[in-house]
Amino acid sequence: MSEIVKVKKLKENAVIPKRATSGSAGADLYACIDEPVVIEPSQLVKIPTGIAIELQRPDLGAFLFARSGLGVKYGITLSNGVGVVDSDYRGEICVGLCNVSDKPYTIQPNERIAQMVIMPVVLADFAEADELGDTQRGTGGFGSSGKM
Repeated sequence: MSEIVKVKKLKENAVIPKRATSGSAGADLYACIDEPVVIEPSQLVKIPTGIAIELQRPDLGAFLFARSGLGVKYGITLSNGVGVVDSDYRGEICVGLCNVSDKPYTIQPNERIAQMVIMPVVLADFAEADELGDTQRGTGGFGSSGKM
């Protein structure tokens, strides 16, 4: 079953997100810019997409992920790791990008810059507790479960 996500173009040259293949989990987001934007090494930029979305249910979120080709080939990834678009947000979706390579990279108008995946979220309630249940791992943190 397919979920309908309403998309509003905020700028005339915006591109509606689309999945590249029928098996693609994410829909491509496109740079809605009039001129190329150069991202220098270690630089952070915010690229507009020119769209806003409406998720039909509060238990859905839109999650923005890096495009693997940009990340692996050119070192262009999301500056915040994963972008989260809440179900009640109606503003323009912008993508924070960073260049972790040692070479400048140029974003072209209408270039695919990220992918958006619509996923369910658990709307948990939080309750303060004096004690937590025991587990085998306990308080073991980073690396405590071993290397392999």
